[in-house]
Amino acid sequence: MTGFASGRGAFAGWTWAWDIRSVNGRGLDLRLRLPDWIDGLDAQVRKALATVAARGNVTVSLKLARAAQDSGEQLDRAALAQVLHHLTEIDAAAAEAGLTLQRASAAEVLAARGVLVAETADDDSAPLAKAMTADLPDLVAAFDAMRQSEGMALATVLSAQLDRITALTAEAAVLAEARKDQVAAKLRENLARVLDNADGADEGRVAQELAMLAVKADVTEEIDRLGAHVAAARALLADTGAVGRKLDFLMQEFNREANTLCSKAQSAELTRVGLDLKATIDQMREQVQNVE
Repeated sequence: MTGFASGRGAFAGWTWAWDIRSVNGRGLDLRLRLPDWIDGLDAQVRKALATVAARGNVTVSLKLARAAQDSGEQLDRAALAQVLHHLTEIDAAAAEAGLTLQRASAAEVLAARGVLVAETADDDSAPLAKAMTADLPDLVAAFDAMRQSEGMALATVLSAQLDRITALTAEAAVLAEARKDQVAAKLRENLARVLDNADGADEGRVAQELAMLAVKADVTEEIDRLGAHVAAARALLADTGAVGRKLDFLMQEFNREANTLCSKAQSAELTRVGLDLKATIDQMREQVQNVE
């Protein structure tokens, strides 16, 4: 389920910005981009998120910097010497090739990786970590509130789709009942045709085979199971826990019954209802991927 929250803070010459984002995913994948020199920060963030997230790809980033008046940047003379040495080598190689290169400015040299380094933290990073993690409860609550809001809207959409499946299932039941006489008449006609064109055919055996075909064409079981699946899906939507995986599995069962209904239809109208069921179930399956 998608969600977003951000927050900023400052402490003892440091400023930081939290950012939490999540997108849909089959399982829970936490991706943390945190300063690795602050002990215990990773575990605290994971613990806070575990209270609200059970599914989805969740990314948490923390950007930490010295305040403008206390940047703490220092010149790494060894890195500077190495960059200048490389520039000299490049100029020499270019001269041998008959090329003239533009001189690098001091600002460009300083921008080279490693020339300017920031002082990280004092020996004890615990006070800074405590100040930053104090933001976590409110940040995670805001993140969860957005996801809860989306979940409520999604529940409304899924409930409407279940209403549609219920209506189509009821229509299929009416059509299946109406076609019983037609199917029986067709079987009797087929039985008469077989007996008229097959000398010595065992009438009882032929009737038995046709009866088996009639049983295979009966869709009562599929209709009953569709009704049971609707009831199970409504119960899951009313559950306050993580139900995404269960709903995902249930959608496979919905689709199986709709496929069987179509294969047994033997009626244009019943086939139409079966196809409408498949379309609605497919739409619902797409939405279920967003459910935690």
